[in-house]
Amino acid sequence: MRRTALLGVALTGTLLLAGCGSSDDDAADLSVSGAYMPQPVSDTMAAGFLTVTNKGGTNDELTSVTSDLGEVTMHETVDAAMQEAKRLDVPAHGQLVFKSGGTHLMFEKLKHQPKQGQTVTVELHFADSDPVTVEMPVKSATYTPKTGH
Repeated sequence: MRRTALLGVALTGTLLLAGCGSSDDDAADLSVSGAYMPQPVSDTMAAGFLTVTNKGGTNDELTSVTSDLGEVTMHETVDAAMQEAKRLDVPAHGQLVFKSGGTHLMFEKLKHQPKQGQTVTVELHFADSDPVTVEMPVKSATYTPKTGH
């Protein structure tokens, strides 16, 4: 009888640990690639582009972006018109792509005008995941990525 009880406890513990492991597999797993900022032609505004990839099994949302450079807002292009977005979906097993002519970051009230070769630091804030810090290289004003965006 005692042996059966111990076996039951061990089996219950194993099942609980297995349950914990599977929930971690389902969590959002975020990474960022292809980040860049074209050198701004204005001394007060700039744009930024990047790709957020979610390899996890749970959706998340990008809720805000911050930077020491100035105020950062997220924008979508809808019916050829730019509009601010308060939250953007990062789908499970998918991507959120910020690209020229589409969804993008807008930097306003710049504290200084970044120059080609410099780096701008941004922090991405999500509804469920920890913040992600991104080093965004400043490229030429006419830079167009060959892959990604």
